[in-house]
Amino acid sequence: MEFHRILEGTTDPDSLQRRLTVPALPTACELIDNLVEDRGTDQGVIYCLWGEFRVNRELIHGGVRFSLPDCPNGVAWTLTTGHPPDESAVVLHLAMHRREHEPDFIESLEAFADAWQLP
Repeated sequence: MEFHRILEGTTDPDSLQRRLTVPALPTACELIDNLVEDRGTDQGVIYCLWGEFRVNRELIHGGVRFSLPDCPNGVAWTLTTGHPPDESAVVLHLAMHRREHEPDFIESLEAFADAWQLP
């Protein structure tokens, strides 16, 4: 299952990669309540609307990918910019590894996608 959002504001890929670190997640998404454990720029533990999860960050072409490796639904998301058709847009792509799920969980994924803003 996948969800996409275009975030307000513009930036370039390098700035996006510098600004979107694991410690910055609670500032970037209002549904990530806090950073439980800071393991540096690329790893940590967060508390979010689904509970407490280990989170990993990976630099990718045009942005960053975050994943919750212990999440039973395989939730991961990317934020990228610099790609057609609108190279100035910041695109959020949120995915999980199931094609179907309970309506309440799908609603929570929609809310998570809607809660992002550029820090």
